[in-house]
Amino acid sequence: MSEPRMPIPAPEDTYKGWLFKWTNYIKGYQRRWFVLSNGLLSYYRTQAEMRHTCRGTINLATANIAVEDSCNFVISNGGTQTYHLKASSEVERQRWITALELAKAKASRMQLESDDSGDDSTPNAAGQSTGSRNSEVQSTLRTLGSKVEDLSTCNDLIAKHGSALQRSLSELEGVQLGGETSEKIRQVTERATLFRITSNAMINACRDFMTLAQTHSKRWQKALQSEREQRVRLEETLEQLAKQHNHLERAFRGATVLPSSQSNPAIDSKGPVPRKGDASDEDEENEFFDACEDVQEFITVPADPKYHRRSGSNVSGISNELGMDDGTTSLDEQSLASNPESPQSQELVPVRKRRTRIPDKPNYSLNLWSIMKNCIGKELSKIPMPVNFNEPLSMLQRLSEDLEYYELLDRAAKCQSSLEQMCYVAAFTVSSYSTTVHRTGKPFNPLLGETFELDRVQESGYRSLCEQVSHHPPAAAHHAISERGWTLRQEIALASKFRGKYLSIMPLGSIHCIFEKSTHHYTWKKVTTTVHNIIVGKLWIDQSGEIDVVNHKTGDRCHLKFAPYSYFSRDVARKVTGVVTDKDGKAHYVLSGTWDEKMEYSRVMQSSRGGENGADGRQKTVYQTLKAKELWKKTPLPEGAENMYYFSTLALTLNELEEGVAPTDSRKRPDQRLMEQGRWEEANTEKQRLEEKQRTVRREREREANRAASPSEEGKESADGAEEVEIASEPSETTYKSGHQDNYTPMWFERLVDPMTGEPTHIYKGGYWEAKEQGNWDSCPDIF
Repeated sequence: MSEPRMPIPAPEDTYKGWLFKWTNYIKGYQRRWFVLSNGLLSYYRTQAEMRHTCRGTINLATANIAVEDSCNFVISNGGTQTYHLKASSEVERQRWITALELAKAKASRMQLESDDSGDDSTPNAAGQSTGSRNSEVQSTLRTLGSKVEDLSTCNDLIAKHGSALQRSLSELEGVQLGGETSEKIRQVTERATLFRITSNAMINACRDFMTLAQTHSKRWQKALQSEREQRVRLEETLEQLAKQHNHLERAFRGATVLPSSQSNPAIDSKGPVPRKGDASDEDEENEFFDACEDVQEFITVPADPKYHRRSGSNVSGISNELGMDDGTTSLDEQSLASNPESPQSQELVPVRKRRTRIPDKPNYSLNLWSIMKNCIGKELSKIPMPVNFNEPLSMLQRLSEDLEYYELLDRAAKCQSSLEQMCYVAAFTVSSYSTTVHRTGKPFNPLLGETFELDRVQESGYRSLCEQVSHHPPAAAHHAISERGWTLRQEIALASKFRGKYLSIMPLGSIHCIFEKSTHHYTWKKVTTTVHNIIVGKLWIDQSGEIDVVNHKTGDRCHLKFAPYSYFSRDVARKVTGVVTDKDGKAHYVLSGTWDEKMEYSRVMQSSRGGENGADGRQKTVYQTLKAKELWKKTPLPEGAENMYYFSTLALTLNELEEGVAPTDSRKRPDQRLMEQGRWEEANTEKQRLEEKQRTVRREREREANRAASPSEEGKESADGAEEVEIASEPSETTYKSGHQDNYTPMWFERLVDPMTGEPTHIYKGGYWEAKEQGNWDSCPDIF
């Protein structure tokens, strides 16, 4: 049976159908479902995929359409995208060619009209809605005007042809013919006369309608303009009322004196008040990783009660440490309010109100396996990824989330003991993983030269800057400084291993934390993140590995171990253990907890060898400790977080638009912004544009480098900023340290040899915040 005939669509209609698309030399042409709509040609494997996964889209406004033979034709947009297509018959091919040409003409016309409109203002949500309504009204008015012109033309034609018909019939009456013929002519003449009378009546009615419409058209336009102006005035009045309300709130807050016993929830060292909506720890569909049972390296037992009566100066040779007795104040219970430098002791200053919601995530099913399964076993280094598997944040913003629990460093800066300070620094290293437990979405890979600032000086006393300093290998530099006396800097590159069932991500590079008052300098590295159930089942994340936090001034060390999740283990899930030792290797604190919930510390009173033998046959160390006390506890997720990519309160604010940021800031990235708004297809199209732009810039940079120096490697086609997953046989620290290959000089960081570790790294050279104050961004590259 022949396929049903499909009518050629009008330019504004959607045209759908099956075509054969060339894939590769092995598979040849494959049947795909194509959809032509709004000047875009998209294709899917099946019709059902239209609800969630688009395999590719090409914009016809700038595309070339060429016919090869009776059934084959080619669509190309200049080299980056080329579709070789084949229809089932010549007739079907001609239908598609006609539809494509009509769609291309309309898309080109719409693009030209858009360019001529000259609207350079930055639209917000209300502005977009207003522009859309204005465009709709203008379109309606243009359509009405066109119809009125058509009526006028028809009026002229009816009058012209009616007069000609009347003349012809009058001439027939004068011709001498038979009686019967004359009777017939007379009847025709009468009917023509009736038609002319009716036509004249219709013409007169249409003329009256046209006159009335033209008369009232200006009146309607004036009324419409008046309504618009009134609405604008109402919006301005509402905005003014909101500002006045905010001003009154600030004045009231500034005039209110809080009792010393109260604590401001926004400044409390223990974080915001818990709210509903935190996701559960376990899921019935989880697939568990089989780890070796009982990997504990040491055993803790309660210390003798006599130690509880001894002062801190008589234990372990450490004097004047915070009380270890049950009746004394613990490390975690010290309030920042008691310190004269605490923000609670200063006058309350109104701070900016940050957003607490983002648009809900569209209900699209994710199937990473359908894209990545063909890459297993092949010599590929990167796989382009659509935004369907992303979250609307860049890797730079994700890196800034390490400061979620900055209060731990604030407390560490006030510690008198280096060992006590080590406990807080270790808890801070663990806290940075608490936001990842449900975050299975992939962050956007930053474009080369992309930046992200996080200015929280007014609220929290710190500000930070991230910059993508290299793309081959990909690396981001981060610098944060606090008014409370600490500095954090890091350069992180990512290597990954894809094994079909799971994806392991290995961060390379060191993290440095320096305290101004004590000049203590700490360094550590990140552990491995593993995403499970890539092929089938529900995605879940685990953290595993070991971290050594080292104080380079005193020699103190904290060895942290992140136990891999095991279904058969008797231990609590996501367990973290650690021991704080001095330069001589003597243990002073034992840390325990989970990386997704909380960390506790216990003071070591005595240690000895004994107990059960470990997996390697050696005896485990037994630590006699005091009662465990809390160091850090995770803040519950905001209500509705499961519909907002499981973002924390801080993460919800990271992509909020702010004035004065650099033009390279992640907040201004268009594909990421479109994805946050739920416009995923437009985000994919914009992502392709950015990737092509980065390719062009990189090729030009390589040509300039080749002209200035000896010939180097050419022909790389990898997109700077492309959404990719690196497939490496093993993560290579040597490759990372060997140098960057982008021929690119960062704007705000410079590559130096770290004096503490001896490793080459990017260190902040200054100038960003000064440029922001002056509003001078002339030297920033155009990456978006």
